[in-house]
Amino acid sequence: MSEKPSIETTLVEAGRLAVLQEMRRDPSVWVLGEDVARGGLWGQYKGFLEEFGPERIVSTPISESTIMGAGLGAALVGTRPIIEMRIFDFVMCAMDELVNQIAKIRYMFGGQARPAVVVRMPHGMWRNSAAQHSQMLENWFVHLPGVIVVAPSNAEDEAGLLVSAIRSDDPVLFFDAKDLWLTVGTMPAGEIQPIPFGKARRVHAGCDLTIVTWSAIVPKVCEAATAMARQGVLADVLDLRTLWPWDEAAVLASVGRTKRLLVVHEAVEVGGFGAEIVARVIDQLGTANVTVAKRLGAPRVPIPFSPPLENQIRVTTDKIVAAGLAVAHHPIA
Repeated sequence: MSEKPSIETTLVEAGRLAVLQEMRRDPSVWVLGEDVARGGLWGQYKGFLEEFGPERIVSTPISESTIMGAGLGAALVGTRPIIEMRIFDFVMCAMDELVNQIAKIRYMFGGQARPAVVVRMPHGMWRNSAAQHSQMLENWFVHLPGVIVVAPSNAEDEAGLLVSAIRSDDPVLFFDAKDLWLTVGTMPAGEIQPIPFGKARRVHAGCDLTIVTWSAIVPKVCEAATAMARQGVLADVLDLRTLWPWDEAAVLASVGRTKRLLVVHEAVEVGGFGAEIVARVIDQLGTANVTVAKRLGAPRVPIPFSPPLENQIRVTTDKIVAAGLAVAHHPIA
């Protein structure tokens, strides 16, 4: 059987193609946010105004609470808005609308209200963006009942998960990794198929330890796994792809084989989602079946503007290799 044809594309373009496909397929899908009529901050809506017009590509005032509230109101009357937050940090100005309305309204009205919104929130460090434009707070929203949390790491997942998000009747918070926006990858040519939520992707097979990761750190973990393999340590690397729901079964099965776990994320380690994964693994498998479980994340400091200081706090390939080798060589008690 011949392989399906694929195309090379960036994550930005993969997302653009996914939204384009769904807007052509479903006239109830539309976009609102700052500068979307001009193509968006990274060109993710380039050409949309010309094709769909100002009623479906709506550039808004600089008022995040208005954008979020308008998106919810439009969803409640039957449309499927894509709410573009421009960058993640700006969602702080719309937290009441998101946390107290979008996340809860379906529950509060006994399922009669359908908040079918996608909130796109490019997040993470990205070249001198400093403390108010570089945050990674996905764990805030994993903690929030009523929402789905998505964090893709490559072009194919960006497209397939975005299609699933747009078709979902539940609100989806879609975390695009700014540091990966222009990374070139491959995705299947032709119609973009939805990728189900809650299914991890194995990106490197191994038997010596399990590494769980997501979003911008995935390529670095893959580089680290290759480097560790040259030293005789084989890592089983899982890209979660979605943080809620997350693929607990895949993680437990892998750690059940390797007995060793390392969770790596770009966000601050303290209170990060890695702690939840470690806790669940220990709860489910027991300490007798897990030799060691560790986390690797950023230190609890604001993101600096200075490039040398920024690089000091990044989770790098070298740091992942060091942590992975330490976990793999941790003595059995």
